Amino acid sequence: MRDFEAAARNAAAPLAAAAPASGEPCGEIRIGLGSCCVAKGSHRVHDALRAAVAGTGIAVRRVGCVGMCYQTPIVEVDLPGRDPAVYTKVTPDDVPRIVRRHVRPRGLARRAWAAVGAYLEDLATGDAWEPETRRAADVRDPAITAFLGPQRHLATEHFGKLDPLDLDAYIAHGGFRALERAVSELEPVDVVETVKRSGLRGRGGAGFPTGVKWERVRAARREDAILIVNGDEGDPGAFMDRMLLESFPYRVIEGLAIAAYAVGAAEGIFYIRAEYPLAVERVREAIRRCEKTGQLDRKTRAGPLRLRLAIREGAGAFVCGEETAMIASLEGRRGTPRYRPPYPAESGLNGRPTLINNVETLACVPWILRNGPEAFAAIGTERSKGTKVFALAGKVARGGLIEVPMGTTIRSIVEEIGGGAANGKRWKAVQIGGPSGGCLPAALADTPVDYEALLAAGAMMGSGGLVVLDEDDCMVDIARYFLQFTQSESCGKCTCCRVGTRRMLEILERLCAGEGRAGDIEDLERLARATSAGSLCGLGKTAPNPVLTTLRYFRDEVEAHLQKRCPARRCRPLIRYTVTDACTGCTRCAQHCPVDAIPFAPYQRHAIDPAICSKCDTCRVVCPADAIRVE
Repeated sequence: MRDFEAAARNAAAPLAAAAPASGEPCGEIRIGLGSCCVAKGSHRVHDALRAAVAGTGIAVRRVGCVGMCYQTPIVEVDLPGRDPAVYTKVTPDDVPRIVRRHVRPRGLARRAWAAVGAYLEDLATGDAWEPETRRAADVRDPAITAFLGPQRHLATEHFGKLDPLDLDAYIAHGGFRALERAVSELEPVDVVETVKRSGLRGRGGAGFPTGVKWERVRAARREDAILIVNGDEGDPGAFMDRMLLESFPYRVIEGLAIAAYAVGAAEGIFYIRAEYPLAVERVREAIRRCEKTGQLDRKTRAGPLRLRLAIREGAGAFVCGEETAMIASLEGRRGTPRYRPPYPAESGLNGRPTLINNVETLACVPWILRNGPEAFAAIGTERSKGTKVFALAGKVARGGLIEVPMGTTIRSIVEEIGGGAANGKRWKAVQIGGPSGGCLPAALADTPVDYEALLAAGAMMGSGGLVVLDEDDCMVDIARYFLQFTQSESCGKCTCCRVGTRRMLEILERLCAGEGRAGDIEDLERLARATSAGSLCGLGKTAPNPVLTTLRYFRDEVEAHLQKRCPARRCRPLIRYTVTDACTGCTRCAQHCPVDAIPFAPYQRHAIDPAICSKCDTCRVVCPADAIRVE
């Protein structure tokens, strides 16, 4: 927690870099300082690097997300005349040896003294036998190539290269060029048409055509139109919007400014959940620097553009990701959805025409304006254009943040990019789309990831969470977990959602507890259909999706639970521990059992009392003979 608090305090701090007398850095060392990286200790590695290179003229630069969360903290050393060197899973203790490998003291005497001191230190700590090369990673390594190769970076362009708050670096890499082209060469209606021709659809889940939404706000012809950036990312396991706000705040601001010019708005609000302190601080500082340098005050073909931006922090309610609930929250009311029409584009925040776009949607806009709508439309499928950012998580070997062309198959994402299930196990399913999505089996691995294909399979794109499940996961328990989340996050306005999710959850809890009844499966199906049909907003309409896909693709597991069996051996009430003939009577299981369910009987086959056993799995873990069976 202290690392996160320090990162938030230092989010707006100027880049500190030692430089030689000429003022020009002689190379740089880059390290990611996003929330994921900080959680793995990159903040401490950053401080150690700054101390180690002090006086050498080498800059230590914080950069945005690299995406390879499974390898963090990642350090890249880029010195003149040498190939860049990458180090993964770096700790502060690794830093001195990494620096010594690349930076030599000036003068023979200093080099000799440094070499002797380093060798003696390594001998004292035992590091002489574990050189720094154990952390080195070749960018041509098959695992890294497999992870990065299939990706296409549009929203995450220049990933891992730029300081998120270095405005000059962003401009040097084409930043705000799209905004300048829009205001100097295009009329607002032309910008809207450009976005429409690109085929960009909302990346927040519903996939509504972005250009059409812009067109409706513009058609209101009101001078008080306002924009809202939806950064209220609430899906368990999802971190796409957080990463984009932390790593590319200027890109999102530029996309917002282009949208403001297109629809005739002069005010914008970033709605970011309070659980993202680093994202909030970086966006706030990025706005301040843009305002200070005049990036948001432009002369346009339609008159002056003076865009004013603000940040509002959400309290974390999942339902506030829905547009009308978010508007209610911003107006100081309880975050509950309302009937539509009128739509926010007609009457939104305080009755004003309101354009609400997802973070990733706006991050794609500058690329479209710079490269042309045809280039964007050439990527992806016929009806799902461009790329999509996913948070690849769960039981996967290489988890992280990825951006792939629309239409990439689930197999390519899980097996090629993600490296399959971790620990050599077989991956069983993917949960895609968060609590509103569905669980798709490995048999559907060749399903392309686009809006239509996922809907046909019973899932949905969602905001981009993709959780890999392996053979040890119980699909009934997974459905119970996601339904428990949506049931607790329901605002309670609709009876079908409030009561329907509760009744479905009760049935799933009974099944997982071995108390299933005849007719439970039929009741689940009937309740799921009624909940979806009778709910007002997207939360209630899609809450049954995990249940319906589990019944559709894993019905045998549900039926097994009715027979008081859990094929994945995950639901504790449905499993029991027994001792096989392989037992040597070593008593280790009896010694470690926390509830004394195994009598102490040396050199005899042990037995487990099922009435006392808490099914903690300790006996199976400590048994040297692998004599504990889980049934």
